[in-house]
Amino acid sequence: MKFNTLTMAFGALVIGAAAHAQATPTEQKAQQQTAYKRNLPDSLTREATVTEAQAIEAAKKAVPNGQLASIELEREGGKLIYSMDVKTQGKTGIDEVNIDAKTGQMVGAVQHENAGAEAAEAKAEAKTDGKRSPSPKKP
Repeated sequence: MKFNTLTMAFGALVIGAAAHAQATPTEQKAQQQTAYKRNLPDSLTREATVTEAQAIEAAKKAVPNGQLASIELEREGGKLIYSMDVKTQGKTGIDEVNIDAKTGQMVGAVQHENAGAEAAEAKAEAKTDGKRSPSPKKP
């Protein structure tokens, strides 16, 4: 009985691996394109009129040879923006592209960040994550 169960489990594993290996180039490209970090809070997503896919398309136009590494929906400078990190093969660091989540327009220019600047930004964000600004004291 145990032998049959193991044989069936192994067979399912082999079939699954074969199906993955036989993915068409379009399917493989789609699998690669979705391999990025996402931080899109539901509360902010409901406010956005631009979709994640539309923001990514705008970033691809700004950095044509880049591969999306991460996308975050956040408030920055009073605007709701998609902030995307785009990595370009053969180029150190990342390019940051910000897209207004209400209009779809690029906010500012593409910003290139080297590894040190990227680490400093991640450290600063880690300090502020989960912290709210203090409430004003009532007289």
